[in-house]
Amino acid sequence: MKTAVVALTKGGNILAGRISAALDGCMHCHPREGVMAEIRRLWTEVDGLICIMAAGIVVRAVAPLCSDKKSDPCVIVLDEKGEYSISLLSGHLGGGNALARKLALITGGQAVITTASDVTGHTALDLWIAANNLIAANPGKLTCLSARLVNEGHLRFFSDQNIEGLPEDFLWQKKITLADIIISPVIQDSYDIFRLIPKNLFIGFGCNRGTTIAEFESALDDLSRMHLLDRRAIAGLASIDLKSDEEGLLGFAEKMQLPIRFFSKDELNTVSGISTSQAVLKATGAKGVAEPAAVLAASTQNESGRLLIRKIKWKNVTAAVAAQTIHLKE
Repeated sequence: MKTAVVALTKGGNILAGRISAALDGCMHCHPREGVMAEIRRLWTEVDGLICIMAAGIVVRAVAPLCSDKKSDPCVIVLDEKGEYSISLLSGHLGGGNALARKLALITGGQAVITTASDVTGHTALDLWIAANNLIAANPGKLTCLSARLVNEGHLRFFSDQNIEGLPEDFLWQKKITLADIIISPVIQDSYDIFRLIPKNLFIGFGCNRGTTIAEFESALDDLSRMHLLDRRAIAGLASIDLKSDEEGLLGFAEKMQLPIRFFSKDELNTVSGISTSQAVLKATGAKGVAEPAAVLAASTQNESGRLLIRKIKWKNVTAAVAAQTIHLKE
């Protein structure tokens, strides 16, 4: 984290010197055109802004600069004796709460944290979402849901995926209609629910020689529409190694900014429970391509991928989808 510390008084600058010496990546800034101008200058240059001055001054300085907690730097306010380290802005996603605690250790003072989840010990939803590489489909619901978690002590949870490591304050529900929050790669617009999109889908492709990027795009469009798949849930692509030089497939992966893996016929033939094709077997030596490639791409060292959508055929493309078990971090 790149941080800057700004102070107003002589005593504050002495403390600022201590902090910048003890905190990696911290600049001790000396305002030349006033503290307001210095804070404006630093706003887009640092990840964390440490202000040793009255909280009121800082509030007036940063108020017109605030735009989004995903992009705003965290702001910490300290008194010049370092007795209190107040996390003022971007406490969770911006790392302000963690920085306030670190500063309190440096100064021998006390961190002041006011975010409800930290005080009550409940899951900090925004941090938990970021830590698990989840995407909020409807982020406007996050604040309300965080408040509900604090007020009620739990959230009701549903998923159509294999989930490991659910937080203790999430209560599993058997029906989506009973849930407050859902993790799913499937679009659920018919439900007024907070949906988190996991990156856990892998698409296996088979294709004829010379298949174009546009044909792969059309196949993915059809696949997404037929099964209501959220394309943001796609983590990678896969095929047989015989297609590792297929320009259309490689170009499609590059355009989608997705990694692609290739498997040998022997590796593909280890996957059971797939649709087989004599034509594919004769041409490639593999019993199938799209389904086993998807399953292998979704597999980890400890568990196999789960075939979610069996192969669908177009003129020059075959595609299947497998899902990876979602292992959540607390």
